[in-house]
Amino acid sequence: MTPTIALLGLGEAGGRFARDLRAAGVTVHGYDPLPETGPDAATAAEAAAGTDVILSQNSAADAADAARSVVEVLRPGQTFADLNTGSPQLKAELAGIVAPTGAAFADVALMAPVPGKGIGTPTLASGSGATRFAELLRPFGMPVEVVGEEPGAAAERKLLRSIVWKGLAAVILEATAAGDAAGKAAFVRSEILGVLAEADEALVERMLTGSRTHATRRTHEMEAVGDMLRDLGVPSWMSDGGTEWLRALRDGRA
Repeated sequence: MTPTIALLGLGEAGGRFARDLRAAGVTVHGYDPLPETGPDAATAAEAAAGTDVILSQNSAADAADAARSVVEVLRPGQTFADLNTGSPQLKAELAGIVAPTGAAFADVALMAPVPGKGIGTPTLASGSGATRFAELLRPFGMPVEVVGEEPGAAAERKLLRSIVWKGLAAVILEATAAGDAAGKAAFVRSEILGVLAEADEALVERMLTGSRTHATRRTHEMEAVGDMLRDLGVPSWMSDGGTEWLRALRDGRA
């Protein structure tokens, strides 16, 4: 069976999903309050009515309003899938909004940028509607991994990964800014590439155990880093955070 899919939000990600699904022969009812996105439904409720699955792809700030905007038309047998990046608590709230309608809820976490992969974006799903979401979307090329029945389980995994990816990106931003300010840009980039090239389980363990074993010395070292960055006129947000972690390890607070 080819499902009928509603898409709430036709921006960069939602618009790409709509194009890919339509190209695969899926009937898509798209809604977005911005007329330039080319919606074919006048309201979110009109888009959602009678569809098999509703994909809410707008923003975490708008996620609850998007869910409330369609509850009047949701029915048992439908699946409401929230694809926004939000906290596990938000996903639980959304599941609570949907539950009285009898429709299933899927907490969906997109694990790569959508513009580059479209419907092929790796995806985690949890909640009462996760399995059904996977059954409906996998045939069209979406690699969905079901990670549990609790809404928020998929969101939790994505946010845990974000600590690494976004935190690492912030460290690289700070380091390259310092390298530029010190006139040592090539040296810093070489050091970054060297660390990333040798990344393995042993490196992670060395960072964990080394930070605890040498917390006192490394605290002094990172305090010196902060002083240097301030002298260079470079923000030291990530370095200062690293110093606080080392102080906590040194003092037995972590």
